[in-house]
Amino acid sequence: MIAFCGETDSTRHRRPDTFEIEWPPKSGRLQPFPEVDRAEWFDLETARSKTLSGQIQLIDLLEKEVT
Repeated sequence: MIAFCGETDSTRHRRPDTFEIEWPPKSGRLQPFPEVDRAEWFDLETARSKTLSGQIQLIDLLEKEVT
């Protein structure tokens, strides 16, 4: 989870870092894969509905910091 306060262009894409793994298995060939398959920005209420229950407190704390 990443928190951001401010305006941003959500259409800009960040290139994710990659990792290599042997693929197909037991082939001896290393293939690169992105660490993240997608990223999205949400308002606070939507973020709460999409976040693991154990992380909602973090959103609440962040909201208090910016208001």
